[in-house]
Amino acid sequence: MARVVSLFIAALFAAGAVHAQALEGRLKKIAEAKAIAIGYRTDAVPFSFTGDKNQPDGFSVELCKRVVSSIERQLNLQGLKVNWVPVTVQSRFDAVAKGDVDMECGSSTVTLARLKQVDFSSVIFAESTGLLVKTASGVRSLSGLSGMKIAVIKGTTNERVIEAQLKRRQLDATVLPFASREEALAALEEGKADAFASDRLLLLGASLKAKNPRALVLLPDQLSYEPYGIVLPRGDAALRLAVNTGLAQVFRGAEIGELFRFWFGDLGAPSAVLEAVYVLGAIPE
Repeated sequence: MARVVSLFIAALFAAGAVHAQALEGRLKKIAEAKAIAIGYRTDAVPFSFTGDKNQPDGFSVELCKRVVSSIERQLNLQGLKVNWVPVTVQSRFDAVAKGDVDMECGSSTVTLARLKQVDFSSVIFAESTGLLVKTASGVRSLSGLSGMKIAVIKGTTNERVIEAQLKRRQLDATVLPFASREEALAALEEGKADAFASDRLLLLGASLKAKNPRALVLLPDQLSYEPYGIVLPRGDAALRLAVNTGLAQVFRGAEIGELFRFWFGDLGAPSAVLEAVYVLGAIPE
């Protein structure tokens, strides 16, 4: 009996050794350093932003904290250190591709073009391009912006969506690219632009920082499908599996509902599309 127990224990150690040897890519680096670097957006309220005490906060940030806890369990680590690294709209994908961060937790839309540079996790949220205008403008839809100026953040999917929508609808409006959300919002408030196009919830978050939030209104237009994912290194199957495992564990339980209610409860229940996202993301073991 003792010999059987000894063999069983030896087998367990062997299995652990095989698991350790199987680690590769960023996951191996994370295990060896007992630290993970996560990029986060400072301006993407309510998904990723700098909150109280100058700490990262938001729906995506909280979701990634749960993924990190899962990775700790998967690697049999305790106290995995998280190094939070601020990134911008322009730098987020390069930061992951070059290894400055191991993943990016923000409001990044999965696109085929971006998949040529980086990979993504399972979808974590479903958004749509919307339009923010001044209430006094009388504009009630994209069609009412003919002959006007629309601010966008340069290099975003929203910029391409607006250009495509204007072409399809044959609307003569001018697209004004800005480097940041703050610049685009300021252009709208100062009258340099007649509308600001971005993801709808990001527009609501931006409007809270306006000089007069009540002077702005979000139009009902939903101009695109924006599936968000956690940005990951391209071709790193081990890290992608570890992250998707963590997400699946969250999506299968009550945590995802709790997170949604905390960050978006005022907006009502999740949409049918978002409900489907979490059902499909709850991948079985």
